[in-house]
Amino acid sequence: MLFKRSLLQELISTATGALLILVGVVIAQRAGYLIQLAAKGVLPNDSITTMLGFNLIRFLPMLLSLSLFLAILLTLSRWYRDSEMVIWFSSGLSISNWIRPILIFSIPIVLFISFLSLFITPWATNKVEEYRSQLQNRDDVATISPGVFKESANADRVFFVESFDELGNIVKNIFVQSIQHQKLGIIVAAQGSRIIEKNGDNFLIMHHGRRYQGARGSAEYSTTEFEKYAIRVEAAEVQRSPPSIQSKSSLELIQNNNNGNMAELQWRLAIPISALILALLAIPLSALDPRAGRSANFALALIIYILYNNLLSIIQAWITQGKINGFVGLWPVHLFFAAITFYMFYRRTQQRAISPRLSLAAWPIFRKNKSNL
Repeated sequence: MLFKRSLLQELISTATGALLILVGVVIAQRAGYLIQLAAKGVLPNDSITTMLGFNLIRFLPMLLSLSLFLAILLTLSRWYRDSEMVIWFSSGLSISNWIRPILIFSIPIVLFISFLSLFITPWATNKVEEYRSQLQNRDDVATISPGVFKESANADRVFFVESFDELGNIVKNIFVQSIQHQKLGIIVAAQGSRIIEKNGDNFLIMHHGRRYQGARGSAEYSTTEFEKYAIRVEAAEVQRSPPSIQSKSSLELIQNNNNGNMAELQWRLAIPISALILALLAIPLSALDPRAGRSANFALALIIYILYNNLLSIIQAWITQGKINGFVGLWPVHLFFAAITFYMFYRRTQQRAISPRLSLAAWPIFRKNKSNL
C-alpha cells in the first residue's frame, strides 16, 4: 500500500507538471499565430483571447493523453533509475502487478478524455466557426484598433483612430480617407461617436472637423469645415459556410452514416482508446537498460507515440476517401499497438524470470572461485 500510495502521488504531480508545460507550449504557439493574424488585420485584436481559449479546449484531449503517457513513463523510469524497483521485484511481484495501480490512475483521466473528445471538442469547434462568422460580419468601424490604419472591406476607405474612451463609445482624433466619384476625400475630426438608427443603420458621427476633397494628381481641392458629419457604415454580409464535420455533435455523426462522419467518429473514439493503450505501454517501456543509457527508452517512446498518431491520421483519411470500410475503422491500429504492449509485457516478464535462475546457477561457481582465492 505504501508503494501504491507514493506511486499515485508522484503520478499526479508528474502528470500535472507535464500538462502545464504542454499547455504553455500550445498557448505560446497559438498566441503567436493569432497575434500574427491580428497584425496583418485578418483577426481583430479583441478576439485573440476568445480564439485562444476555444483552441485550447480543442487540443485538451490530446494534451491530456500525452501528459498521461509521459507521467507514467517518467515516474516508473525514475523508480528504475533509483533502484526502487528492486524492492518491488524482491518482494515477489512482477512488472504485470503494475497494471492495476496504473489503471486506477489512468481510467478516470481516460473517461474525462472521452467526455472531452465526444462532446466538448465538437462544441468548441462549432463555437470557433460561429465566432469567425460573427467576426466576418462585423463592420469596418468595429474592427478598428487604436493607432492602426484599417482599410475597409471594399478597399474604398481607410480609417485611423488615435484612441477610445473607457467604454469604447467615443473616439478621438479621427482620420478617414475615402474615394467617391473618382475624387479623393480626407476627413479629420477631433472627436466622434457611433450611433445606430431605429432601422438598424450604423453611422459614424464626427464633430468639429474638416473635409478635404480633390482629384488625384491635382493641386486643386476644396476644404469644408463642419460641426457634425455622418458616415454610413455598412456591415459586411457574409454567408456562413455549412458546418464542418469536426463541429458536428457525435449524435449527428451516428445518425448520418457516411464515410466522413464515420472517420470523424472513429477519430474521437481513438483518442481515449489510444490514451489507455499508451498508458499500459509505458509500463514495460519505462524499464531502463543500463547498457542502452537513459535516453534510449524515451526516444523509443517518442517514436511509438508519433507512429501511433500518424497511423491513426492516415487510416482516418483512407476511411474518408472510402478506401477502408468505416466499420473496420481505426481498430486495426489499436489492435496492433495492443499486441505490441502485450509482447513487451511478456518480454519483460520473461527477463525477470530468467534473471533469478541465472543468479542461482552462478552461485556455486562464485563459491568455488572464492575458495580458490
